[in-house]
Amino acid sequence: MHYIIKSFYFAFNGMYIFFKQERNGKLQATIALFAIFAACFFKISGYEWLILLLCIGSVISLEMINSAIERICNMHTTQFNAEIKIIKDIAAGAVLWMSIISAVIGCILFIPHLIIYFK
Repeated sequence: MHYIIKSFYFAFNGMYIFFKQERNGKLQATIALFAIFAACFFKISGYEWLILLLCIGSVISLEMINSAIERICNMHTTQFNAEIKIIKDIAAGAVLWMSIISAVIGCILFIPHLIIYFK
């Protein structure tokens, strides 16, 4: 049981570090909160909540993995390395890809609510 508690401690510490120290962590958290407030305002359905939370969780999780990869690469060398650049670019590309998909999903979710609201 002690190991499980320690594992949760380390995981929560990692989340704290990410949101406290990483600029993109703060940005993603701000966007997520805005989306959650909009969802509450428009009283979206349960299925829409599921989709929204999956998108938020996916983007933030990928951003956390990207940040960890960047830190590992930076530990390896401070000199330019073409392979490390490719690794970092691919990791950043994964975040961008999920962010674009999530933005499209967000538009699909919220535009109908906006149309009704402003009608």
